[in-house]
Formats: sequence, C-alpha cells, structure tokens
Amino acid sequence: MESEVAAAALGGDFSLWSLFLRADPVVKTVMGILVGASIWSWAVIIDKSLTFGRLKRKSTRFEDMFWSGKPLDDLYRKMGDKRDHPMARVFAAAMEEWARSKEASRSTALVAGAKERIDKILNVSVSRELEKTEANLGFLATVGSAAPFVGLLGTVWGIMNAFQAIAVTKDTNLAVVAPGIAEALFATALGLLAAIPAVVGYNRYSSALNSYAVRLQGFADEFSAILSRQLDERSR
Repeated sequence: MESEVAAAALGGDFSLWSLFLRADPVVKTVMGILVGASIWSWAVIIDKSLTFGRLKRKSTRFEDMFWSGKPLDDLYRKMGDKRDHPMARVFAAAMEEWARSKEASRSTALVAGAKERIDKILNVSVSRELEKTEANLGFLATVGSAAPFVGLLGTVWGIMNAFQAIAVTKDTNLAVVAPGIAEALFATALGLLAAIPAVVGYNRYSSALNSYAVRLQGFADEFSAILSRQLDERSR
C-alpha cells in the first residue's frame, strides 16, 4: 500500500509492464532481447535435462544387454532400427564395418587394416554423437556471459534518459529522474535473470556431457578391444 502511494506521489505507475511500456525504444529493445534470451535459455535447460536423463536410462539398458554374454551379431539383429541413442549408433556403426571386414580378415595384414578401420569408425562416431549432444550448450554460455552486459547497456541508456530529463526540466525532483532510473534498474534485473540460469545450466550440463563422453568413449574402447580379439581369432 505504501509503495502504491509513493508511486502515485511520483506521478506514475511503476509496475513492470508500465516500466516496459514507458521505456525508451532502445531500452525496450534491450528488454525484449533479454526476455527472449531468458525464455530460450529455459527451453534449452529443460531440453537438456530431459535429454541427459533419457540418455542415461537408455545407455544403462543397452550396456546391460551388451554385457549379457549374448553374441554381438544377435544383439545387432535384435536392435534393428532402434538406434535412438548415441551408444546404440556407435555400436551399429562399428558392427557394420565388422560385418564387412570379418570375411576378408584372413591374414595378419588384413586384420591390422580391419582393426584400424574399426577404431577410426568408433572415434568418428563418438565425436559425431557428442557434437549432437552438445548442441545449444554454446547458446547458454553466450547468454550467461553476454546478458549482464546487454542489461548494462539498458541501464546506461536509462540513466542517460534520467539526466536528459533533468536537463530539459531543469528540475532535480525525484519525480523527474525516477522513471529513467527505474527503467535502468529493470534492464539490469532482466540481464541478471537471463544470465544466472544460463550460467548454472551451462555448468551443470557441461559436466553431464563430460561424464557421458567418458562413458561413451570407454564403451567404444572396450568394444574395439572385443572386436580386435575376435579378428585375431578368425585370422589364426
């Protein structure tokens, strides 16, 4: 109640919507950019939360099947077109090369060539899958680092408007400078509201990506070793 009386005494409505409507076009643009960036950041954060949760569950199920002791060819046939997570796609890519190589690998030279091709395919597949999983994390990093400065631009512009109002009216009354200062502080707040969740989300999901990268690369290395042993056995 007291705040409403104070606002009325200053001759204006200081609600957030009113501050936006009353703001200078430059400050409005800054506010719009920050609100849009904040909404998109939250969309990325929610998407990454669902994505990493889904990857963890599916990878665990796949590893359970992989290490169940069943022949790899049977697992590959059973999987069919259900390659809906990175570990399954890495496995399928290596198995396709394995199928092409195992019939021809009857000499030491051919075995060495097959091993090298399988290793390269595994490494390329892992890199490609991690690049897909990393998508949009760069946007969070950009928002986290740039949003405070974009908000600062709105702050500086709003304060400039406050001083211009003083120069025009030649009056330092609070009612003259309050709108410009309120716009400036509102832009600062929007910058922080956009930046803080983006920084937290980037740090969290960068860590999750690194953990999954270690897991996926470990699977690729173990799988490569298994295929290498089988190629050695076939060449004897």
